[in-house]
Amino acid sequence: MLLLIGALLAPTVAGAQVPPKDAEPVTREANERVAHELPLGDRADFDDATYGFIGSIPDAEVLGAGSKVVWSMKPFEFLKGDAPSTVNPSLWRHAELNKIHGLFKVTGRVYQVRELDAANMTIIEGDTSLIVIDTLFTTETARAALDLYYKYRPRKPVGTLIYSHSHVDHFGGAKGIVSEEDAASGKVKVLAPAGFMETAVAENVVAGNAMSRRSLYQFGGILPPGPRGFVDVGGGKSIPRGTITLLPPTEVITQSTDRRIDGVDLVFQLVPGAEAPAEMQIYLPQFGVLDAAELVMHSMHNLYAIRGAEIRDPSLWSRYLSNALEKFGNAKYLISQHQWPFRGNENVVTVLKQQRDMYKFINDQTLRYINLGYTPLEIAERLKLPDSLSHEFWNRGYYGTLNTNVKAVYQKYMGWFDGNPANLNPLPPVEAGRKAVEYMGGADAAITRAREDFKKGNYRWVASVMSQVVFADPTNRAARELGADALEQMGYQSESTIWRNAFLVGASELRNDVPKLPSFASLNPETLKAVTTDQYFDYLGVRLNADKAVGKHIEINWNFTDQKRLYILTLENSALTFVTGRSSPTANVSMTLARSTLDSITLKKTTFADAVKSGDITVEGDFSKVSELMGLLDTFNPSFEIVEPKKS
Repeated sequence: MLLLIGALLAPTVAGAQVPPKDAEPVTREANERVAHELPLGDRADFDDATYGFIGSIPDAEVLGAGSKVVWSMKPFEFLKGDAPSTVNPSLWRHAELNKIHGLFKVTGRVYQVRELDAANMTIIEGDTSLIVIDTLFTTETARAALDLYYKYRPRKPVGTLIYSHSHVDHFGGAKGIVSEEDAASGKVKVLAPAGFMETAVAENVVAGNAMSRRSLYQFGGILPPGPRGFVDVGGGKSIPRGTITLLPPTEVITQSTDRRIDGVDLVFQLVPGAEAPAEMQIYLPQFGVLDAAELVMHSMHNLYAIRGAEIRDPSLWSRYLSNALEKFGNAKYLISQHQWPFRGNENVVTVLKQQRDMYKFINDQTLRYINLGYTPLEIAERLKLPDSLSHEFWNRGYYGTLNTNVKAVYQKYMGWFDGNPANLNPLPPVEAGRKAVEYMGGADAAITRAREDFKKGNYRWVASVMSQVVFADPTNRAARELGADALEQMGYQSESTIWRNAFLVGASELRNDVPKLPSFASLNPETLKAVTTDQYFDYLGVRLNADKAVGKHIEINWNFTDQKRLYILTLENSALTFVTGRSSPTANVSMTLARSTLDSITLKKTTFADAVKSGDITVEGDFSKVSELMGLLDTFNPSFEIVEPKKS
């Protein structure tokens, strides 16, 4: 998530907003059934979530520059009492649990700061220093978390920083607690799993603009907190609005291994390719604590993130949990870098077994149905977890969902095509919408029939049909309103935070304007340093407008003095490719510069022309070819349309 967060955090919507509506009778009845089907009065999770509480910050409020609110629980004061009809009761319970914040003692010398950010900070007291696992999302929340710890515990310096995995909510706050100088000098060790730096950025670079836009749906960035709006993000309460940094590791853990750090024994178990491309679990044998990173949490996890991401492997995920059970099955506490711990060996063993079996069940049973000839939509509709798994709150779909995860497994093995030739080359949405509306007898006839289905609670069908009408004619207000109404009711019924957020954001955008988002290209210096030059040139290739590039042939030599690396960048056949390690004698132009100069140009602090004038870039050959190439690159619209046709 490293590069998509900027757009998520700063959307603006112009004009007066159409307010959300109340729950329909069908939605009220559906949510009442949930309230009776689940033991919502069970307080065991609340006991675990509050166990070891030491203290917190009033309202968990963290301020940044200019008294900007980076994080606060004030907007979530509405989360108390019985669930309103506009929120699934199971989700309401989960959102209440994710509201519990502060510093907690897990056991012995192990502490956690929870819900001062989307993730947890785990702090282990060494003999003379602190070992910190994960630094939260932003520098502001990381600093506040450490200050909260110091308010109640001895002020030992941070001696070791450990990244559990390569997602930004676990490393973005690094420079809030450790300086670059202390890491570079060796005063503070920074440990990370193999592949951390490569994957911390690579997962979201080339498709970053699209992921940034879609993350608004997954995380509900434009929804105001409230019973008819935003209540949670599943793994935590919300997303902080602060400063993201990245401190490179000083040491990479390349294999599962044991270490002793300042009097504390740590057992690192590498678990790449499941929840994250680079990840490790950590066992603390002296304290009987297993830190499962993000492989275990109080929810089913995502095998596919609807913001966009590579499919995760549930079979591998299951195997890692099986190994953890074998190696660390005597643990008395199971913590993760989200949410609250599991306490007691019996509970630890139970959840490890259940989530091991849950991911294997999803993998194997989806494949069974695939081999029986079923399509992804059919499997997602048919497959249900066995009662022995589905009745436990920690296996419920607050973050990942069984429906989405089934489709992820299908895509992993079979791709997007469901096998039906009619679906091999269907019409795109606008053309399909127009023909569908024509077959329905026109928009008015379709809307009339859809209103009747809406009254019956057939919200999924109404949303689908009204989407076709909107794509046929995006100015049809009746279709937009009815489609929004259907999505809204689906959101109110959803147990999944992600589904609720997506449905409600879609409803808002049908009723109101698309929010204006900052450009994906406006990276900050911290994150840009993590983008390799190979990744940078790959991204230029993604931005190349192939139509404008027809018939053009440009070759540029790049000599990066600070990296001591040579590149040949070639435009030919409307494709941009590069070769490393040498220069071309036939290049149109050769440029010598520092990578930091290229970063300044990317950040719009200077231009190629100004850098040449200042001497930061030395040029041999036809410099106009550089300007010509840059003129062929698209600037992506960060606010492109999703629930209606593209306007350009």
